[in-house]
Amino acid sequence: MPKKELAGKKPAAAKKKLPQAPIAAPGAAAKQVKKNPLLEKKARSFRIGAAIQPKRNLTRFVKWPQYIRLQRQKRILMQRVKVPPSIAQFSHTCDKSQFQQLARLCKKLAPETKADKKQRLKDMAGAKSTDTKAPAVLKFGINHVTELVESKKARLVVIAHDVDPIELVVWLPALCRKKDIPYCVVKSKSRLGQLVGQKTCTAACIVNVAKEDGKDLDVLCESMKAAFNDNKEVSRKWGGGIVGNKSMHVQKRRQAALEKELAKKTGLMM
Repeated sequence: MPKKELAGKKPAAAKKKLPQAPIAAPGAAAKQVKKNPLLEKKARSFRIGAAIQPKRNLTRFVKWPQYIRLQRQKRILMQRVKVPPSIAQFSHTCDKSQFQQLARLCKKLAPETKADKKQRLKDMAGAKSTDTKAPAVLKFGINHVTELVESKKARLVVIAHDVDPIELVVWLPALCRKKDIPYCVVKSKSRLGQLVGQKTCTAACIVNVAKEDGKDLDVLCESMKAAFNDNKEVSRKWGGGIVGNKSMHVQKRRQAALEKELAKKTGLMM
């Protein structure tokens, strides 16, 4: 290369000098803890034969017993199909406050046990009393209740909503209306059974009460009669016909399409 070219070339710019790192503290190196290779954290592998799988909610994958599957299928089926009014009326039950009043009165009329009856007769014999009248209690059993309703001795009839087969009690509300006897439907035959000292109970009725409870019974009869006997909507309304979420969305889309088509037609006609 000629000397002129070498003289004309400028020297390369010097690199920028970076500041030095601060001086480390004297004990900094001593604080570093040595890692134990036995306790070293390793990423787990969940492949076959490797780490144990984490707990998951497997409810949807459980093979439930047949009786559980059947009762779930029946519940869904009863929601889908149209239910006639005579059966649908049992889904209309008394509310919480009404049931509390009824349960309070029924507990006073709980049937006496064998031991209680034996003791009462023993006391009666010891006192040489001529009053052999039994205390007022709840009458239960479908045949006994039917007899009392037909003879108009029952003052209030209580029916369970989940009797199976339903044909056992499906005619009882109509009979109560015909004889003008107040009736009500309560949830769960097992709850009704507890009031009469049994596992389950289909129907029960109140025939008579103590003098101090007469007013409570009259108030209860009036409220039940208004809610059930005189409520024509209950005996005429069909039940069921409740579709699932998917079917509901399909129906909505179909209805929207029909409305859109109708709007187009009316627009053209105008």
